[in-house]
Amino acid sequence: MCGRYDNLIAREAYRRLFEAMRLPESNFPPRYNIAPTDQVPIVRVDPRDGTRELIMARWGLIPFWMKEKPKVPHINARAETVHTLPLFREAFAKRRCLIPATGFYEWQTRADGKQPYRFVRTDLEPFAFAGLWEFSRLGGEDTVSAAIIVGEPNPLVAGVHDRMPVILMPDDYDRWLDPATTVDELRALLKPYDANLMKSYEVSRVVNSVKNDTPACIEPVKNQGAPRTKQPWPRG
Repeated sequence: MCGRYDNLIAREAYRRLFEAMRLPESNFPPRYNIAPTDQVPIVRVDPRDGTRELIMARWGLIPFWMKEKPKVPHINARAETVHTLPLFREAFAKRRCLIPATGFYEWQTRADGKQPYRFVRTDLEPFAFAGLWEFSRLGGEDTVSAAIIVGEPNPLVAGVHDRMPVILMPDDYDRWLDPATTVDELRALLKPYDANLMKSYEVSRVVNSVKNDTPACIEPVKNQGAPRTKQPWPRG
């Protein structure tokens, strides 16, 4: 699964990285420890006019037909069943999005507790998870929500966890967002990201608490020697 990630992308970089033509009114402060139910930026095609836009969404999908917010937020959708499970299948067919990030965390169980690892691209460039979005109206409140698709891990992640978020190649962004892309074509994109393009390192257990959202979350533990991520990611 993917239960925590970071996004250090500065506002104007979204236009160049994801071709988002419209951006919300936000300063986009760096986020070092994004947690379920947080508001996160997503890139989608506006269903009204077909323009690619960046909007804010609640992390935890709420289908339009749901009568109340689920007690446990649906933050992840499994790649193997996303096209058939009633909770996700309509969004998969009609409402897909990119969920920008600069890194994500997974935990390894040890005798002394759970040790977090941060996974990034080897070049430290931003990337995008394959995501779904929904619009719902509960109790008179309009909500846009989103989920990250997760699938089989690549060899790098497999040493820590048995699942990983689906990361799309930039060349596949258009196909993922295109309403005309078939279900079979979409499913073919739900594969493990090339492990040769990623690296990981241990980070402080300060990230274990969702209350902590500071640069300390992404710092390598002492003597790891991992390169530090630029923060925030340079403006485009």
